[in-house]
Amino acid sequence: MKDFRLQIISPRKVLFDGNCTMIEYNTTEGYVGVLPGHVAMTQIIAPGVLTIYEEGVEKPTYIAAMSGISKILPDTIMILIDIAEKKEEIDVERAKAAKARAEKRIAEKADNFDVERAKYALKKAETRLMVANMN
Repeated sequence: MKDFRLQIISPRKVLFDGNCTMIEYNTTEGYVGVLPGHVAMTQIIAPGVLTIYEEGVEKPTYIAAMSGISKILPDTIMILIDIAEKKEEIDVERAKAAKARAEKRIAEKADNFDVERAKYALKKAETRLMVANMN
């Protein structure tokens, strides 16, 4: 088996529906790569870069993925993602502003402040900026 079907679906649109040779993404357990014929499993996706490799395509597709779940079967992977943006969809200035806000909130450490929420916002902004700068 050389490839498998990949579907990446968000509440707003289908980000990808086609065949690929490999996919890499971040989970709550760490960074993973999935090849055709992978053992069946489900995983929880954590903020990070989702990379799609397609046969015959020189450059991979990069997606900023925030949270979701993956269902892996030997010949199909379905990813249901809450928030995801392809490289060309990322508003870099907005991501920079969100990063600065999150860093400021973390540094201030106010009493009624949710640190974990700010850290998550920071990770999302950093992920968007990372994907926007990938070649």
